[in-house]
Amino acid sequence: MWYSIRYGQKQLKDRSCGNGAAIREPGERRSLHPCLTTEWILGQFGTTRSIAAEAYQTFVQSGIRQESIWKAVRAQSILGEEEFTTTLMDYLRGKRDIPELSKIQRYADRPSLTQIFSGKIVQDIGKRNEKIQEAVQRYGYRQRELADYLDMHFTSISRILREKA
Repeated sequence: MWYSIRYGQKQLKDRSCGNGAAIREPGERRSLHPCLTTEWILGQFGTTRSIAAEAYQTFVQSGIRQESIWKAVRAQSILGEEEFTTTLMDYLRGKRDIPELSKIQRYADRPSLTQIFSGKIVQDIGKRNEKIQEAVQRYGYRQRELADYLDMHFTSISRILREKA
């Protein structure tokens, strides 16, 4: 969502900001969540409006040259310091049975396939097959994902899972 510092209001109509604050049209009298006001944002950068506006502009300009934050996003939607993401991952572990959450969000803390199939596991067929079962049942990986990663046909993955069941 785009927020205009210059005008101090949202540019979209009848939407939620994710934190429950209503978006208003220019001229509407509904109050915004404080973090969505120009005063609050500039207040994070200084005590006088002109100094804060200059500091904010510097902050935005310096961010433009930085590496994209999207590379640090986990599970398509989690962004933050390590402590925050760890706490959130612990919380999400208890939510795996909620179908309204996407699989990526429910299994946000799952290990990558590289971690699951580390070392010589791929060369030991027995261990590999155990890890295939674990990846599907415990971590929610799709058979097609495993087949692509292991350079196998997806029907081979299906057969391995049937034999292990």
